[in-house]
Amino acid sequence: MTNILTEHTVVDSLEIGDEMLAEIGQILELRHNFSISMYKDKCMKRRVAIRMRSCRCHDVATYCSILRQNDQELDLLKKTLTIHVSQFFRNPSMFEKLHTVVLPYLFQKADAAQGQLRFHSLGCAGGEEPFSLGILLREYFALEHQHTPAEIRASDIEADILQTAVRAEYNEDRLKDLPDSIRERYFTPKGTRVQLSKNVRELVTFQQQNIMDVGSFDPCQLILCRNTLIYFNRPDQEKILRGIAHILPAGGILVLGKSETLVGEVRGLFATVCPVERIYRRL
Repeated sequence: MTNILTEHTVVDSLEIGDEMLAEIGQILELRHNFSISMYKDKCMKRRVAIRMRSCRCHDVATYCSILRQNDQELDLLKKTLTIHVSQFFRNPSMFEKLHTVVLPYLFQKADAAQGQLRFHSLGCAGGEEPFSLGILLREYFALEHQHTPAEIRASDIEADILQTAVRAEYNEDRLKDLPDSIRERYFTPKGTRVQLSKNVRELVTFQQQNIMDVGSFDPCQLILCRNTLIYFNRPDQEKILRGIAHILPAGGILVLGKSETLVGEVRGLFATVCPVERIYRRL
């Protein structure tokens, strides 16, 4: 879900060694209480290089000096390291599976137990993913939702981006995969942007949470954790997945990103629902 085109297309001429990355990490931890240790070094180095280019800084030691003296640049670096950009109904085929397979199954299962449903979008960024889920509920499951309340929670580590999500105001490019009928029903113009309708916004609760602590989150029946694990190293991927398995009941559903998969011992805790869309059911 990360939008940094240059991260994948620009040949990086900036040499950022392990020691210098560790120093940058120490500055972030001391001044922002933010640790980069769980992220892949290669990914972090690319993103640091993006900020260095923006500052027209070609020397890592000089950039470290800037970080120690410039709070604004420190904030921008943290946002670059953690920022996610998405769009509504990103990967439409996955949302079609939610619509036709996953949500009917979860509502039926909850109705049989006379319970309620809780969904959670991890690394929700600007809210496009949980709000897309909310649109599905309003558009196709209004009757089911009346009988079985469904709550959507969404979390991210970055407080500023969560404030953006709460406002639910978007540029047109975030809506490019939406049919005109959905746009007309659920979005209204607001200046140069559009705002999502209140009846969808009210379905989602946003919280600042660290995905590394997911094992302590409230239990839920559906977890969307898409295109987030790829930025973590293998031990932390396993820790996150163990935490997810802990809060998913038997029959609960996990959705990963197209380039992600279950790793480690947690693979034995899930059955595959749809290998193409990376949808798994908790055993």
